[in-house]
Amino acid sequence: MYVPFRDDLRVDGESRVGSTLDEVVRHTIKRDVHQELLRRVDLARLAALQADALYGRQRLLSIVSQLLSEQPVPMSGDDRDKVAAEVLDEVLGLGPLEPFLKDPTVSDVLVNAFNTIYVERRGVIERTNSSFRDGAHLLHIIDKIVSAAGRRIDESSPMVDARLEDGSRVNIVIPPLAIDGPVISIRRFSRTPLCAEDLLRHRTLIPQMLEVLRCAVQARLNIVVSGGTGAGKTTLLNVLSGYISPLERIITIEDSAELQIKQNHVVRLESRPANIERQGAVRQRELLINALRMRPDRIIVGEVRGEEALDMLQAMNTGHDGSMTTVHANTPRDAIARIETMAAMSSVALPERSVRAQIASAVDLIVQVARMSDGSRRVTHIAEITGTSGDTVSLQDIFIFEKQGLGAGGRVNGRFRATGVVPHFSEMLASAGFPLSLNFMDQSVEV
Repeated sequence: MYVPFRDDLRVDGESRVGSTLDEVVRHTIKRDVHQELLRRVDLARLAALQADALYGRQRLLSIVSQLLSEQPVPMSGDDRDKVAAEVLDEVLGLGPLEPFLKDPTVSDVLVNAFNTIYVERRGVIERTNSSFRDGAHLLHIIDKIVSAAGRRIDESSPMVDARLEDGSRVNIVIPPLAIDGPVISIRRFSRTPLCAEDLLRHRTLIPQMLEVLRCAVQARLNIVVSGGTGAGKTTLLNVLSGYISPLERIITIEDSAELQIKQNHVVRLESRPANIERQGAVRQRELLINALRMRPDRIIVGEVRGEEALDMLQAMNTGHDGSMTTVHANTPRDAIARIETMAAMSSVALPERSVRAQIASAVDLIVQVARMSDGSRRVTHIAEITGTSGDTVSLQDIFIFEKQGLGAGGRVNGRFRATGVVPHFSEMLASAGFPLSLNFMDQSVEV
């Protein structure tokens, strides 16, 4: 028996009163209407309506509205519109996740269980009031995701990486690996990627730092962007790639395509997992080796995370200057250690000293980004690799961000500061036609 009552709902991150239906009642109505829709509209016609983004949605909306009018439960106009939208999201999209995928302020959608969904907005994670009907409902949405991406997930292969139609990156883990039920992690990317002006407005870095990075890209220095998960590595890499000449041929290599390169002459390569027979996997390393035969001017690896690190270093050392990549690490020094560890994963047995020499020879700049406790992103280091000293790769900071405590509302206070060091590559920039103004050496900007 339906027992309607008013309920506080959280919609797009805001709590508001506007529903007269109990959550269980609404789920029941949605289920009944969805089942009746599938009964009345044959699969072939439904597929045709789904394929027509505008007319198909309007036609389905009229059918769903008719079905809702036949329900025995009295509903307000707002309730009817909300349930109709949720049914369409179920048929055409990813059910309870769909509103978050349409919300431009959401950067991450995190499903911990069928009744536990978190989102990240502006660097801050918050729990929502949305949920799936039950575990079976969640598995149905997972099946829609992996099927559309041409991937598979089952007990023999309980983890999968995929990409949504809008470019969002999805990671899914199911039992037995996920103890409390299926888990979904979606990293969203803006259809209009952030530009350099956005980074300056958000105080991710200051103009003097951006000028050094612009000159470094245009003078074909090899750059590694380092940072933790969600720190903004890919965003910064997108911005830096915008300084590459449109006359150059760029080849991107990624596990899951995320980069949004603005130039026209771009070849995008993406790795492939094994099929159901555990055959046919194509790793980033194989793509990188093949990319060297494709006459690249620049190679951009979305993220080095394994043995392909050695091939990336060799590419940087053999005429493919201006290459860029990202790596998971907390400091520039940690980034060097991580690249060294990943290069050691290769089947090529090289002494540690040789690997470090390759790193020192190949990488010119390490740009460290971090997400602060208040959700803001900052470029915390621009560090130059200057060579080796004994068995150690030598680093010197050109710019750093110094935290100075917390302000009102937990806001992180600090300052960007030039260390005063004249980078070794300044002569290289000058000879390439991009001389640095030495005024940046005494810059200090509070944020």
